[in-house]
Amino acid sequence: MKKYQLGEFEEVVMLTVGVLYKDAYGVSIKKEIESRLTRKVSVGALQSALKRLEDKGYLKSFEGEATEERAGRPKKYFQITALGKRAMEYSKSTRDELWSAIPKVAWGTKIVVG
Repeated sequence: MKKYQLGEFEEVVMLTVGVLYKDAYGVSIKKEIESRLTRKVSVGALQSALKRLEDKGYLKSFEGEATEERAGRPKKYFQITALGKRAMEYSKSTRDELWSAIPKVAWGTKIVVG
């Protein structure tokens, strides 16, 4: 079902926006992903994912206050929309169903090739 299709990185970005809640903006999202997942994230990849998620209607953005440290430019904050929440719930339930469908015996067997 493609209705709520989320790529792996998109899902990580969405979850991180949720974790950061009201403090989810580009730099904070990047730092949180890198910190929690010990994974490098390029600014370009993150910006592309945020744009895709906004285009899908899963995230919405708004501008914060302009600050001197940003030369008068406001931060762009992100929030999960109701549609985004449904997409995340669908993704989680699909993964949970797949995980629970793995027979317990499959975890204890060795695969012999050849």
